[in-house]
Amino acid sequence: MDNRDRTAQTVDFGSATVKQDSKPALVRGVFESVAGRYDVMNDAMSFGVHRLWKSAMIDWLAPWSGMRLLDIAGGTGDVAVRFLNRTNDTHAIVLDMTASMLNVGRRRARRAGQTRRLHWVAGDATALPFDDRSFDACTLAFGLRNIARREDAIREAWRVLRLGGRFLVLEFSQVPNASLRRLYDAYSWNVIPRLGSMIANDRDSYRYLVESIRQFPDPERLADMIRTGGFERVRYQRLSLGVVALHSGWKL
Repeated sequence: MDNRDRTAQTVDFGSATVKQDSKPALVRGVFESVAGRYDVMNDAMSFGVHRLWKSAMIDWLAPWSGMRLLDIAGGTGDVAVRFLNRTNDTHAIVLDMTASMLNVGRRRARRAGQTRRLHWVAGDATALPFDDRSFDACTLAFGLRNIARREDAIREAWRVLRLGGRFLVLEFSQVPNASLRRLYDAYSWNVIPRLGSMIANDRDSYRYLVESIRQFPDPERLADMIRTGGFERVRYQRLSLGVVALHSGWKL
């Protein structure tokens, strides 16, 4: 696809439709606005359960000695730090396009004493600045929704993984139970933006969060996208009654 084709394409930005090439700047603006309160908001709006979801991701990855991880759209490094805490000789790189999120993560890592094995890179998930076959695993937690060219990001993860490498995606999903979905929708639409206003002084960014979840593919469609990106043995599991889904694929 040439640049003219990409410029003409449109993608979702929450409930809005925008030109594909304009979405990265819009998303960057969202995270620049909330970076300083991002981790506090995660705890508040999920009642701390996001910590269990991320731990489940690392459990499924099962880090081994010497493993090298790339955490794509890793923000403040929540997943990468959990990964490093599992063994004493793993290494991780956090890649994110928003410098303010990386800066918050660096400060947190220094306080936690996690600087020697953790590195931070500002970059684009759809054009990773790494050589082919550089990593044993790639993780992408709550970031794929925000990427304009999701298929390109999945293919890039495949490219930088070594043979036998693993790709894990943790993302909000559609709740399958109708009664629970109504409760979840009422909480999402009415409470999360208000929390965003009170805690992060930014109602609109958290309204975007809620809207973006509704636009994201269901687990089966996402599994198909991961297979199309080159991965095999693709599986997923629902967590918290389907509020999130955790996908896994292998480069074989």
